[in-house]
Amino acid sequence: MKRVFVSVLFTVIALLPASGAFAASAAEIDEKVNETIAQFEKEVNGADVFLGQAVGYLVFPRVIKVGIGIGAETGEGALRVNGRSAAYYRTTSGSFGLQLGAQAKSIVIAFMTKESLAKFRNSTGWQVGVDGSVALIDLGAGKQINTGNIKDPVVGFIFGAKGLMYNLTLEGTKISRIKADQP
Repeated sequence: MKRVFVSVLFTVIALLPASGAFAASAAEIDEKVNETIAQFEKEVNGADVFLGQAVGYLVFPRVIKVGIGIGAETGEGALRVNGRSAAYYRTTSGSFGLQLGAQAKSIVIAFMTKESLAKFRNSTGWQVGVDGSVALIDLGAGKQINTGNIKDPVVGFIFGAKGLMYNLTLEGTKISRIKADQP
């Protein structure tokens, strides 16, 4: 049991690299972000209108979570402002408790006001629930965004979840800026 715990601990640590280390190139991240936005717009009715109304939005194409008692989650993405990548970020979180499995998911976090986007961009490390709240939108079976009902300054969507672990929360997630290599 002790060996399993130590193995899991090292796996968790390996999944949570330092802010600037191991970042994919800007071109690689942008390509995956474009694919994720296209998939989001294809799967969710009204997504294109919603993203058009947002002042900016973060897209994390693939966020991986693994856990055996101790869990870790990480992924890289881009902040889009006026339809272009303005900066690159890594999302990380850790958890402790009853959990077993692995999961991959995509995350879109939309900033609906200039103030919420400015607060995010001016932070050195932004943590959900501490530095700002993210209203998580559950699309349900209909998968349609009703833009008239969304009043929150920061709105999050989790979609495309695949794997054995199911967790629809962003609470405690830390988002840090990274340097993505330019080609």
